[in-house]
Amino acid sequence: MARISRKWLAFGAASITLAGCMGAGAQVPSASSPITPQEAQMGAQYHPQFLAEFGGAMSGTHAQYVEQVGKNIAVQSGLGNAREAFTVSLLNSPVHNAFAVPGGYIYTTRQLVTLMNSEAELAAVLGHEVGHVAARHSQRRQQAAQKNSLLGLGGAILSGVLFGNSELGRLGQQLSLEGSQLFTLKFSRKQELEADDLGIMYLGRAGYDRRAMGTVLASLAAQNALDARLQGRNASVPEWASTHPDPASRVQSALAKARTAGGATAGVTNRDTFLTRIDGLLYGDDPAQGLIEGSTFTHPELRLAFTAPQGFYMVNGTRAVSINGQGAQAQMTLANYNGNLETYVRQQFAAAGGQNGNLAPQQLERTTVNGLPAVYGVARVNNGRSQVDLVVFAYEFARDRAYHFTAIAPAGRAATFNPMFQSMRRITPSEAGSVVPKKLQVVNVARGDTIASLARRMAYDSAQEERFRVLNALGSNDTLTPGQKVKLVVRAR
Repeated sequence: MARISRKWLAFGAASITLAGCMGAGAQVPSASSPITPQEAQMGAQYHPQFLAEFGGAMSGTHAQYVEQVGKNIAVQSGLGNAREAFTVSLLNSPVHNAFAVPGGYIYTTRQLVTLMNSEAELAAVLGHEVGHVAARHSQRRQQAAQKNSLLGLGGAILSGVLFGNSELGRLGQQLSLEGSQLFTLKFSRKQELEADDLGIMYLGRAGYDRRAMGTVLASLAAQNALDARLQGRNASVPEWASTHPDPASRVQSALAKARTAGGATAGVTNRDTFLTRIDGLLYGDDPAQGLIEGSTFTHPELRLAFTAPQGFYMVNGTRAVSINGQGAQAQMTLANYNGNLETYVRQQFAAAGGQNGNLAPQQLERTTVNGLPAVYGVARVNNGRSQVDLVVFAYEFARDRAYHFTAIAPAGRAATFNPMFQSMRRITPSEAGSVVPKKLQVVNVARGDTIASLARRMAYDSAQEERFRVLNALGSNDTLTPGQKVKLVVRAR
């Protein structure tokens, strides 16, 4: 959840559409048409809004390296003959994601980069996203959606979302971790496979090992399974609000396609170069957006903290924190505040009602939570399938600043969120100063080092070895060799 800013408060007025992403076996076009003036204009229009939605573009040596690799792979597509035709951004986001916008705008999150293990894998991910653009998948999905009246102005602008976000707007649907104006439109499986094929073709043209598409998909599958287990959910269920097909189902087909296309030459991976260049990259949450540690969310700049209910897990977005589990969902965020908490709560109910605009709580209750003035209300509504309770619980932190939870639960079960509502509190300057982010540290394996010994250096209290193996794409039977480079997640200080 980002720091407060007027721009952030106003951003909900902009509507962006994301499309689902990252596949082999489909028919691959032999060439693609260059970027059109209309596509370039579209990309330029949405680029700043997109950056704001996903934590902004990073700068420095890490971003410069990603830009270099991204432009090198993008020129293989035929969309533009010059590297200057493309804009490649490293996003300050703690989720595993990559995107591309018509007009030559390509993105990957820093968190996805930390999961990769070679420059070839970075090129594979970005090449897949460029493949969606080259095949004009967004435009095709937009046309189909408009025919079905599913989307309004904005259309399917963004291509290649690895793990997207779902709509928050109609009651009874999952709350979005990024807010009510963000919609998801997923690609067909055929389009995903085609983008994989195009990405593999670009890898070969650039001299990379084509197998990198399969290996990075394998890492995504392993990370998804580990996250699901640690969060206590079924590993077969996609990521929170995910539109991305299960990467595990595409690993073998991508590897087979690479072997068929590659012939006798494997191409380069540039593994050591890649690991050296990403050393020190921020891992997980940025303190400026708040940090999740176990079941507690702490925001050192906003000076607040709360704890999720037992059995729930959290995902930190740029404009909201989502809480999910046990058939119920919630998010914590803020809105414009005029000093009246009751008015504030009623406005959140009206906003949740969408086009109806007439949703209102049965009654409002005033209370105090850990010294904070608070107001809450409940409304029971029919979501088309069953009765659900919508709760808005708001807190005043200053005369011009308030935060609130919006929660949806099956009728009669909203009390499961009561411990979370009662946990909201201010934090002291000392607590804020003690919040330390994580970063990626690349080390050389020394004699006597083992997977178990290195894993104990990971900045986690649980599942250290599992996290280490997934981070470094190490199977259960793999071992380490002295001098080999591996990644660790450590405290930044």
